Amino acid sequence: MHDWQRVFDENVLVPPHPQRARQPSKESAAFQCVLKRLDGPLIKQGVLEVLSEVGCHLRMSLFDVTYRHFFGKTWKTTVRPVEPLPRQPSRIIFNEPVYFHTSLTHPTIVAVVEVVAEGRKRDGTLQTLSCGFGILRIFSSKPESPSSTSASEDRRLRLYHGTPRALLHPLLQEPVEQNKHMTLIESCSLQFTLRPHPLLEPVFHLLPENLLVSGLQHIPGLLPAHGETGDALRKPRLQKPATWYLDDLFFTLYPSLEKFEEELLELLTSDRFREGDSPLDAGALAVLERRLHVGVHNGLGFVQRPQIVVLVPEMEVALTRSASFSRKVVSSSKASSGSQALVLRSRLRLPEMVRHPVFAIVFQLEYVFNSPSGVDGSAAPVPSSSSLACMHMVRWAVWSPPLEASSGKVVLPLQGGIRPNPSHCLVYKVPPASTSSEEVKQVESGTVHFQYSLSPEGHLDTPTGHSSSPKAERRPSRKPPTSPSSPPVPLPQGLVAPQDSPVGPGLSLSQLAASPQSPAWRHSTKLASQQPDGSEPSLAQEELPLEGRISHLEADLSQTSSVPGTSFAEHLQELPFAPVHAPIVVGAQTRSSGSKLSRASMVLLQSSGFPEILDASKQPVEAVNPTDPVKFNPQKEESDCLQSNEIVLQFLAFSRVPQDHQGTPWPQTVYFTFQFYRFPPTTTPRLQLVKLDETGQSSAGPVSHILVLIDKDGSFDAGSPGFQLRYLVDPGFLKPGERRWFSRYLAVQTLQVDVWDGDSLLLIGSAAVQMKHLLRQGRPAVQVSHELEVVATEYEQDAMVVSGDVTRFGSVKPIGVHTVVKGRLHLTLANVGHLCEQRVRDSRSLPPSRSRVISNDGASHFEGGSLLTRGGLRPVKNVVQAQKLADVDSELAALLFTHSRPGAKGHQGPGPEADAVRRRKLERMRAVRLQESGGGLGCPRTGLLAQQGVRAQHARDLQVIAAYRERTKAQSIASALSLAITTEHTIYATLGTAEFFEFVLRNPHNTQHTVTIEVDTPELSLILDSQEWRHFKDAANLRTPVEDDMFHVRGGLAPQLFLRPREAAHVPFKYQTFSAVQASAALRPEDDTDTGSPGRSSVMPTRHAKVLFRATGGKPLAVLRLTVEPQPHVVDQVFRFYHPELTFLKKAIRLPPWHTLPGAPVGMPGEAPPLHVRCSDPNVICETQNVGPGEPRDVFLKVASGRSPEIKDFFVIIYTDRWLATPIQIWQVHLHSLQRVDVSCVTGQRTHLSLVLRGTQTLRKVRAFTSHPQELTTDPKGVFVLPPHGVQDLHLGVRPLRAGSRFVHLNVVDVDRHQRVASWLVCLSCRPPLISKAFEITLAVGEGKGANKRITYTNPYPSRRTYRLHSDHPELLQFKENTFQVGGGETYTIGLRFAPGQRAGEKEILIYINDHEDKNEETFCVKVIYQ
Repeated sequence: MHDWQRVFDENVLVPPHPQRARQPSKESAAFQCVLKRLDGPLIKQGVLEVLSEVGCHLRMSLFDVTYRHFFGKTWKTTVRPVEPLPRQPSRIIFNEPVYFHTSLTHPTIVAVVEVVAEGRKRDGTLQTLSCGFGILRIFSSKPESPSSTSASEDRRLRLYHGTPRALLHPLLQEPVEQNKHMTLIESCSLQFTLRPHPLLEPVFHLLPENLLVSGLQHIPGLLPAHGETGDALRKPRLQKPATWYLDDLFFTLYPSLEKFEEELLELLTSDRFREGDSPLDAGALAVLERRLHVGVHNGLGFVQRPQIVVLVPEMEVALTRSASFSRKVVSSSKASSGSQALVLRSRLRLPEMVRHPVFAIVFQLEYVFNSPSGVDGSAAPVPSSSSLACMHMVRWAVWSPPLEASSGKVVLPLQGGIRPNPSHCLVYKVPPASTSSEEVKQVESGTVHFQYSLSPEGHLDTPTGHSSSPKAERRPSRKPPTSPSSPPVPLPQGLVAPQDSPVGPGLSLSQLAASPQSPAWRHSTKLASQQPDGSEPSLAQEELPLEGRISHLEADLSQTSSVPGTSFAEHLQELPFAPVHAPIVVGAQTRSSGSKLSRASMVLLQSSGFPEILDASKQPVEAVNPTDPVKFNPQKEESDCLQSNEIVLQFLAFSRVPQDHQGTPWPQTVYFTFQFYRFPPTTTPRLQLVKLDETGQSSAGPVSHILVLIDKDGSFDAGSPGFQLRYLVDPGFLKPGERRWFSRYLAVQTLQVDVWDGDSLLLIGSAAVQMKHLLRQGRPAVQVSHELEVVATEYEQDAMVVSGDVTRFGSVKPIGVHTVVKGRLHLTLANVGHLCEQRVRDSRSLPPSRSRVISNDGASHFEGGSLLTRGGLRPVKNVVQAQKLADVDSELAALLFTHSRPGAKGHQGPGPEADAVRRRKLERMRAVRLQESGGGLGCPRTGLLAQQGVRAQHARDLQVIAAYRERTKAQSIASALSLAITTEHTIYATLGTAEFFEFVLRNPHNTQHTVTIEVDTPELSLILDSQEWRHFKDAANLRTPVEDDMFHVRGGLAPQLFLRPREAAHVPFKYQTFSAVQASAALRPEDDTDTGSPGRSSVMPTRHAKVLFRATGGKPLAVLRLTVEPQPHVVDQVFRFYHPELTFLKKAIRLPPWHTLPGAPVGMPGEAPPLHVRCSDPNVICETQNVGPGEPRDVFLKVASGRSPEIKDFFVIIYTDRWLATPIQIWQVHLHSLQRVDVSCVTGQRTHLSLVLRGTQTLRKVRAFTSHPQELTTDPKGVFVLPPHGVQDLHLGVRPLRAGSRFVHLNVVDVDRHQRVASWLVCLSCRPPLISKAFEITLAVGEGKGANKRITYTNPYPSRRTYRLHSDHPELLQFKENTFQVGGGETYTIGLRFAPGQRAGEKEILIYINDHEDKNEETFCVKVIYQ
């Protein structure tokens, strides 16, 4: 309380001019101003002679030139001493940043900077003198913003004689700087920078507007700054908030509620009587509502807008609540039987609370009264049937929660009168001071009682439930609020509203107009419960007089009701809307892995001439069955003598599926994209699909097309089929300790391969294969052949949901997802073992990857010797070759080279330190050659001069070396000594997985210490919760001790640990990162792709973290240096979405039952655990909701798409433990942003539109490709020339085959370079046609010949017409003639050919009869029954 009061009293702001408040509000803009230095003889010599200890500081204030009004709060810098230097120009360095934000973005809003000198007189008193001031223009009158006018450059502020009080003179009008009364101080200026500071926007709620604060000032709610600068506002970081709950809140007023309100009404009546000249009826003034404003205040201002709830007298609560609740309030208030309290019947939730000594909860009691038509009895400008409400604050209180408390009861005295309050308004008087004690004085002003807790389940003294929702008894309940347009809707039996006391908005006076004839009740938004027996409300309550009350014109739409199917007159009920697009089990992963090649396929592949994979002994590799189970033994993999693994991927063939219609176009070329381990993403060259000879094959052969590599000239050799990639994973590639991670990667990872059309650059589909069969388990080599289904997933557009789509629980039916098998990919994987060329280091020297306990015993890494030799182990031999200092220290070498250059003057650009040694050696070589040439010519005088120059140069070098050693000696000794307390450790971290370890911290001293633990990276954190610590220890099977309340954490300061003399403590840490830098695979093959090697490995950058343990006094006690080696993570599922550019993608991914997820524990009884989800991209909104027990769970994504053709990649990480220790699923999401074209069309009818295609820098030969060529056609059809910088119309014809909404992809590709020139996402919205006739036919299932049928069509027009025939299932129905002509009024017989069905069932086939423009004339429906 005292901390809050101190900060509140120190930061009282002067509001802006009232005329500014009437202007339309704008968004607040944040700024950073750095006052750097003051130049010039500003302080007179006479002042320096009269005063002693003279110092100087700057003051800054905001000023409104238009209204001549200072506002905000004056900010002062620290006092800088002034040194009398008459011969040198005076300069005072400040370098202090000041931050503020304001919505008054007007050119006449300026900042006034005043220079103030202060010193002590001879009697010791402090005297301050104003030495001048300057006007700093924040906003320019020009249209450009301040940030656009060299915001990062230094500017100079001119200073004027006098004090800033001169600005209040009426003669000083705009522009002030050009006024004749302003006198400029010569040769004096203030250097500063002013720039916008958008990083301050997230903390606007902690800083009031127009408040000038220093970056060195501590702001409640912000964490301290990193580093030595201490500027917490340069990159502000928020403290973690905690949600507080307040229950059983009620107010008691002295001497009783009735007498308090009676006296209040009398005083208000007398005040209005004194203001007006005519008498006022005392009965016209009445209390309409009693409100409570509750908000969190950080001493500077309210963190969020205070919540407004309605209080009701205790007797009214007794009418609708049980007697026990009424007795409970009466007994708690300790009042007499004649008094009653104001009760809040709901729970208050404060999610913005922060554990900080300055953060406090402010309660403000406000009364709302009805106001007569006019003050003097005359008519008001509003209708006579309305009355205007007025509000007065009567009491307020503030409470600072204890930092360590979690629950309890609180009784606070209320305050009032003229004392400053957080709302800065007048408050009703308090009883006059008397001789009573302090306890009596507190009771006389009134009290507020409540219970607080941090748990949302309940609070004290209410084991069966909290007071906001007690069980309704058999007594009459009040009628819920109604409006003239909607009848009252009672609540179901036995249910109560989640909040009985309504939350009212902060209304203006114009919104508080209430009509006496309005049916609004005193508590207009009160939600009362119906009695269990379902009886109607009593007649006495229905016939209560309809007095003038407050109509709440705003509603809080964010609140949701816990009762499904119940509607209210004021609060709207939110339905859980979840557009689901696909379960993760529907994908390429489960459909394509673990398949086995048929014998016919094996025969065709063996006879096609694919290269055979050989082991290190040139013998055929052992083949394994992909359906056989794999037994993974990590020790067997590590003990293998063949330490090098050569992973071979052999792409053999790509075949059509038997269900694929033969008329569907088949790609001519394909290429593949994937990423193996931490190698860079691989894009294969374009491969030609060569069709096999169909002699002896059935219509649906097992292998239809083999893959052949295409040369750079476009030709291919069918005699060398297949494409092979090799990855060499040997000890030279792997980091220390990484081999076990690679084995685990092969055991659990699934490799997803995307198949692309090499000509259209469109995605055909994806296939996934498990790599567990590549584990050799001691064998020399192993290979496995797969036949993978290539699956394409088509997503429909997110259509609007009508009422029929909502189920009874408020959920929404899943939106359709179509998965189509496009083909089969024949792939062979192999792992060939090799002996290592280099000797493998002993495994004992490798740092253990899962070591959990780190000790600082024997942590010294300094064994004496030179201070310039750092790192590495000392050699065993005692003889060390001497080295020159210039060869050891590059900084010294650069310094010596600079001094050795003859005639070097002025500033010279410093070259790289690595080149300094080389240049210095060249200078020496030149001097030696000069000496030799002088001696050869027989000039002894010249040689003597050269020797003297060399000796002088050596003497200067020795002086530089000595000075350099003296300057760096202290730093070198300190760094060498720090090695004695430094412990180094290496951890191997993966995305989303928390790496847990303990550091054994020992106190080597004989005195106790309070150790402060400082961590320099947010990814490394200290485990403060003992339950979380136990969870990680149980997972790691660690038996070290666990201590409760081990650390002391206060506010945003670093945690502290108490250590006794010679005591050791285990300090728990966890390292966890959610950021992943992954390179996305290219979508087209490059011309320079190496066919033999996929390229070098993608080395993940090594990260470093440092933990400093400081003892009492700030001295370091121990240092822990962590080396973090990022490891590749497992990707369980890959999603690829195509979405219109510059829009939001909103998807919900449905999870299967949790026990079927890979990674979930087996045999765990009970309900599913709560799911937690995190995302690697902080700009992606990712969350999960639990609808109810037994209901499916969804993961919701909201992603902002960029500009076309941008691709956004991110990872979604799913956990089932509350501590987010180990993810059970990791998904990779690719979002392609494309240009959108919306088309509304009719099924079976062609719709025409055109797109604008713009040329590039050079002439190109291009062609348009579509993902649905049967439905979308382009004109020109084939290859056409796109001129440079030209504009070409691309005409589209859309004739959809089925109704609904879906996406069609359109690519324009350069046929020579195979590059994408343009891309569109065509969004089809197809509606079905009107069916004029219906037929039915029965066909037999089997390999029959089908059936021939005929139907007739009559031309309704008098003239001859040409018609075209189409079908929505061309694979089932074909026409004898696709076009026909018929005369006016004549009848034509249409011949139909039905193909035989493959399985029994029914199918509806539509026949479209279109005119010569392909517009639909009629549509027939034929129902085919296959039996």
